[in-house]
Amino acid sequence: MSELVLVVDDEKSIVSGITSLLEEEGYEFCSAGDGIEALDVFNAQHPDIVILDIMMPRMNGFQVCTEIRVLDKRTPILMLSAKGDIVDKSVGFKAGADDYLTKPFVKEELMLRIEALLRRSRDADSHPRGGKAVIHVGGLEIHLKRQRVLLEGEPVDLTPKEFLILSLMANRLGQVFTTQEIIEHVWGEDYVGEITSVAVFIRRIREKIEDDPSKPVYLTTVWRVGYRLSDPHREDGERQFGAHGSQR
Repeated sequence: MSELVLVVDDEKSIVSGITSLLEEEGYEFCSAGDGIEALDVFNAQHPDIVILDIMMPRMNGFQVCTEIRVLDKRTPILMLSAKGDIVDKSVGFKAGADDYLTKPFVKEELMLRIEALLRRSRDADSHPRGGKAVIHVGGLEIHLKRQRVLLEGEPVDLTPKEFLILSLMANRLGQVFTTQEIIEHVWGEDYVGEITSVAVFIRRIREKIEDDPSKPVYLTTVWRVGYRLSDPHREDGERQFGAHGSQR
């Protein structure tokens, strides 16, 4: 059975263009013309991915994204914004969006992003890859198969992409990952979004797992290299990891 795509936009021409392309590529689709209708269709159809416009009547895309994440943590959400819109992308990522695409766009770029998000969603079902089912990092418990994170016994509410980033690093504790490596592992090599998006995700994870996000002890920065996850309870952490550079 082909995967189902929910297209949400108040511009009928945009919906028609996207759904025609999806049909050509063999996808099933459903659509909605505003935020309220989008939630009704999402609950009724359970799509595999959501393409969601930001500026819409009754309920904007950020609000819809937030509501969807209350119900579903894993379904990929690709947000659309008009070229002239002034959009704070961190708001969308905070709400649980996985990627952004600016209108107007070419069909090849849209399909690349849809395929990448769907592939990563499918791959998430296969975690972990031969590793432990639960990884303990200080007060963190990362349940790879259940896609659940606990901090000092309390659940941490991570979006699907946040969990993939954290689990990637947990599987290779202490290894420094460059921004490009994170993109390739989590979004895929064909990802064509902005590199700055990774920094937004890192900041959001820190806000959820660090006592003081401005002075992280779990998810640290190795200056001019990348990011790593380490156990703050290990006094020999620097020697164990063999990495150099200041942490921020």
